[in-house]
Amino acid sequence: MTPATGGAADGRGRHDHRDHRLHDRLEAFEEAAIEAELESGRREETVAQAKRHLLFRLGRIVAGSLICLAGLFLLVLPGPGLVVLAIGLAVLAQDVPFARRLLDRVRARIPSDAEGNISKPILYGGLAVSVVAVSASLWWTLLR
Repeated sequence: MTPATGGAADGRGRHDHRDHRLHDRLEAFEEAAIEAELESGRREETVAQAKRHLLFRLGRIVAGSLICLAGLFLLVLPGPGLVVLAIGLAVLAQDVPFARRLLDRVRARIPSDAEGNISKPILYGGLAVSVVAVSASLWWTLLR
């Protein structure tokens, strides 16, 4: 140990202290998340069930966010951007309250018939245009 750094001679003492603080914060965050999950009273009765449900929730949030991002790209690119955005918001709405409100606004903008169903020609046409555009751009970029 060197007197100047208060740690090892290679200067890692300070980094070890930061890693320890980060580890403590992550543990505290995990404990608080598990406690909140157990208090929500849904399906979790044990800590293991709460941890598993947290992982599923995190997976849904990540997947919903990625689908929403793809939908935002498809708003300016050829494809059914609003439909993909609505799908992503529907995935997010299970865990994120503002996504439910936003999903209602997006659904109102999607062309639909009197029963609220999405028009099949619009849906299939948008998907076909998306597949053709992506295929053409991949061909142009990689295979020409």
